Amino acid sequence: MKSLASILLIAALAYLAGLFLGWWSVALAAFLVALAIPSSPGKAFLNGFIAIFLLWMLVAFFQDVRNDHILANRVSEIFLKVRNPILLGIVSSIIGALTGGMGALSGSQLRKALRRNTTARSENFA
Repeated sequence: MKSLASILLIAALAYLAGLFLGWWSVALAAFLVALAIPSSPGKAFLNGFIAIFLLWMLVAFFQDVRNDHILANRVSEIFLKVRNPILLGIVSSIIGALTGGMGALSGSQLRKALRRNTTARSENFA
């Protein structure tokens, strides 16, 4: 249940941040959610990866439908040498998902390090 909440929160924050900031804001959103909601580093990476992958696939799909697949067909011909807008959406979503996953992993690792540092500091004073 905590993973589903993390995925939804990462996707919502990344979408809102993407309205005002650049594409890199997905890493920031995933970082903040992983910092706030405790989970293992592996789960945090997976939550960030899944959230951003699904978000970017949905956004790419709706943008592609709005312009009748013209831009995606042309870009996929340039980069992938194949006229396949779905493959272009998958490739770009994987790039974004890796960014989101790494941001979440960083947030989880920072949370773990801060907790360890606080525990060590409290043992020194006891």
